Amino acid sequence: MKSLFLLLSACIFFLYTTAQKKAPVTKDDQLKTEATSQIQASYDLYKNTALQIWDYAEVGYKEVKSTALLQQTLKDNGFNVEAGVAGIPTAFVATYGSGSPVIGILAEFDALPGLSQTNSPVKTSAGKDAGHACGHHLFGVASVASGIAIKKLMQEKKLSGTIKVFGCPAEEGGSGKVYMVRAGLFNNVDIAIHWHPGNENGVTMTSALANMSAKFRFYGVSAHAAASPERGRSSLDAVEAMDNMVNMMREHIPQETRIHYVITSGGKAPNVVPDFAEVYYYVRHPKRETVQGIFNRVVNAANGAALGTETKMEYEIIGGTHDLLLNRTLGEVMQKNLEKTGGVQYTPAEIEFANKIQSTFGFAAPPVANAGTVKPLKVETDAGGGSTDVGDVSYAVPTVGLRAATWVPGTAAHSWQAVACGGTEIGTKGMMVAAKTMAMTAIDLFLHPELIAKAKEEFVQMKGTYQYKALPCDRKPALNYRD
Repeated sequence: MKSLFLLLSACIFFLYTTAQKKAPVTKDDQLKTEATSQIQASYDLYKNTALQIWDYAEVGYKEVKSTALLQQTLKDNGFNVEAGVAGIPTAFVATYGSGSPVIGILAEFDALPGLSQTNSPVKTSAGKDAGHACGHHLFGVASVASGIAIKKLMQEKKLSGTIKVFGCPAEEGGSGKVYMVRAGLFNNVDIAIHWHPGNENGVTMTSALANMSAKFRFYGVSAHAAASPERGRSSLDAVEAMDNMVNMMREHIPQETRIHYVITSGGKAPNVVPDFAEVYYYVRHPKRETVQGIFNRVVNAANGAALGTETKMEYEIIGGTHDLLLNRTLGEVMQKNLEKTGGVQYTPAEIEFANKIQSTFGFAAPPVANAGTVKPLKVETDAGGGSTDVGDVSYAVPTVGLRAATWVPGTAAHSWQAVACGGTEIGTKGMMVAAKTMAMTAIDLFLHPELIAKAKEEFVQMKGTYQYKALPCDRKPALNYRD
C-alpha cells in the first residue's frame, strides 16, 4: 500500500511539473521580455545620456541643454515632439501613436543649486553651481527609455494606442508640472506613470506634503551704518524680524507642518544699512487647505515686520503643489512588475564605493545588499516629508510611481552623497530598474483596459467632490526663480 501511494505521488508530481514546463508564454510576458531586452541592449546609450545631463547640472527652468538632449533622443526614435509647452521654454510633450488608451510617462531633469560634487565617495566639489542631488538626470532618461520601448512595440503593431513622454522642468520648487496641468496637457491622458531616484526599491504608496513657496522682498533706506544710522531703515532688520515671528509661530501650528527659509539677499557691506533684502520661504502640510491658511499667517508676519521696521514689503508666490493621490489598483500592477525586474546588484568595486559612502553618514546605515531587494507593497498613512508637483498630476489623472535604488542604501536626497552616486553606474543601474518597471506597467495597461477602468473608478472616489485649482493661482511660471 505504501509503495502504491509513493508511486501515485510520483506520477502526480511528474504531471504537475510537466504542465508547469509547458505553460504557454502569454502575450504580456512576451512583450515585457521584448521591452526590457531592448532597454537593456541600449544601456550604454542611456547611461551616457544620463551622465551627460548629470554633468550639465542645470537648475529649474534653465535646463536648456538637458531638455534638448532628451528631446533629440525622442525625435531620433520617431516621436513627435512639441517644445515650449505651457509657457515654459524647457517643457515638452513627445507623442507616438494614436487613439486610446493614452499613457503618459513623466520625465524630470533639473538639478539643485549649491550641491556641486564629483562622482567620488569623498566630499569633493566639481566646481559647479549645482548638482543632481535628487537624481533627476536619471529620472528623465529612464522615462525616455521606457517610452521608446513602448513606441517600438507600437511600431511593430504589437500594441495600439498613444504613448506620451512629458518633459517636466523645475520640479525642485518651480512647480513645472502645475502649469502643465493648468494648461490642459493631461486632459486626454488615461494614466500617468512616474518614478523617482532613491535608496531603495518600492512602489510609491506614500502621499506628499502640499506646499506653497514665496519670496518676500523688503525695501528700506540706505545710510552710513556708523555716521548716520538714524537716517537708515534696514531691510535686513525686516527679514530678521519676519523670521523671528515665524519661528515663534511654530509653537502654534499643526505639528505636521514644515516651514523652511533661506535669506537670499541681506546686504553687501556691514557699514551700509541695506535698502533691499529678500527671504525665500516654503510652507508644507499634508492638507492643501491647511497650507494656504498657514501661508497667510506667514504673510501677516511679513507685513508686521515691515510695519515695525518702517520698510515696504512685497511678496511673489513662486510655486505651490498639491498632496499626492495614491491609486492602489495601479500600485498593485506596478508592484508585480517591480518584483519581476528586481533590484540592483553591485560589483565588488561598487560595494567598496558604497561602504565608503556609508562611512560618511554618521549613523548606522542599512545593509548595502538592500539595493538588490524590493519592498512589499504597503499604503502609508502619513504624507512623508517631501513635496512634489506630481501631486497636481495625480489630481488630473490616475497616477502611479516607484522609487528605484539609484543611491547607496541610507543615502539622503539632496546630499552630496546622492550627487556622487548619481554620477556612477550605481545610479544608472537603478535607472534601468525604473525604466523596465515603467515599460512593463505600461504594457499591462495597454493590454488590459479593465485595469484602466478600475483605476479611474478609484481615482474618482479618492478625489471626491474636490475641484482642482492650482495653488499658484493665475501666476505665470516663475522662469527666473533660481536667479
